[in-house]
Amino acid sequence: MNAILALEDGTIFKGSSFGASGERYGEVVFNTSMSGYQEIITDPSYRGQIVTMTYPLIGNYGVNLEDVESCKPFVEGFVVREYSKIASNWRSRDSLGDYLAKNNILGIEGIDTRELTLHIRQKGALKAVLSTEDLNEKSLVKKTKESPGLVGIDLVKEVVCKKPYAWNKKGKYKVVAIDCGIKLNMLRILESKNCKITVVPAGTSSRDILEMEPDGLLLSNGPGDPAALPYLVNTVRELLEKLPIFGICLGHQILGQAFGGKTFKLKFGHHGANHPVKDLRSGRVSITSQNHGFCVDIDSMNKKEIELTHVNLNDGTSEGLRHKKLPIFSVQFHPEASPGPRDAEYLFAEFVSLMKKH
Repeated sequence: MNAILALEDGTIFKGSSFGASGERYGEVVFNTSMSGYQEIITDPSYRGQIVTMTYPLIGNYGVNLEDVESCKPFVEGFVVREYSKIASNWRSRDSLGDYLAKNNILGIEGIDTRELTLHIRQKGALKAVLSTEDLNEKSLVKKTKESPGLVGIDLVKEVVCKKPYAWNKKGKYKVVAIDCGIKLNMLRILESKNCKITVVPAGTSSRDILEMEPDGLLLSNGPGDPAALPYLVNTVRELLEKLPIFGICLGHQILGQAFGGKTFKLKFGHHGANHPVKDLRSGRVSITSQNHGFCVDIDSMNKKEIELTHVNLNDGTSEGLRHKKLPIFSVQFHPEASPGPRDAEYLFAEFVSLMKKH
């Protein structure tokens, strides 16, 4: 079946569809990971985005039951150079195309993803539409321009759990994880470090969280514009002096706002599993997994209270902060990986150490 990817600036890419049919809107971004497509499409942070894989061949090891990062795929669309019709791996239970079709996710193959990636790098992340139904180019571009985009939109409410739940039953340290679109590997790693975790939706009040008597609070990753989440910022602000806090990705951006800082939109974001980040405290460089389109403006923070701890070596943007007195820190990247290297997993041990001292 023919498919078209149309961008808001009028650029058109024609290819063939795989997965579901229909029409989907989102911001088109590129991901530089060579593998890990299953973790990528099930990352709730990609809600509202059409993901382009820069590696040319995708789908060759199929889809398994173990590598999901949430209950289902959340990408709006999936763009590849070549979709592998043959899936070969001992853990594979389904092909990527069938998996996308079952979850009503559109895919397109046969386009020049190098050209698309370079276009995004030059123009920035753009609104787009992926369609197998309307193949009229002018019509699609018009629809794309009229679509809402990501700025100012609360997408967190579309991906969070409906009510609190216990992830596991045993552990020395009681952790409440605020689900903004949480990736499951964060919970797996905390469980491996002797934590008993309760997951709560992003709208949970600070009072309800404190009534659970946690030893620490995890602020998870999630999709969309962090400036569109004042309710979550207020909740975190009320908890700042109450217990140790560890923020990841969107959680980092929420924490930055809770401390009085501002966020801004990056030109084309950071998406992939090969981003170098320097820990300014130790000088150590980690290769990290990242997925974000917004960033904390470290210059908007109170430098007497907040310290910049990590910096992106590609573009110099802030990648981590900590409070100089309170047991609170956060990072913009994904120390839980999935997919990607586990260089930064040490940060979970730092969180446990803070809970132990507190």
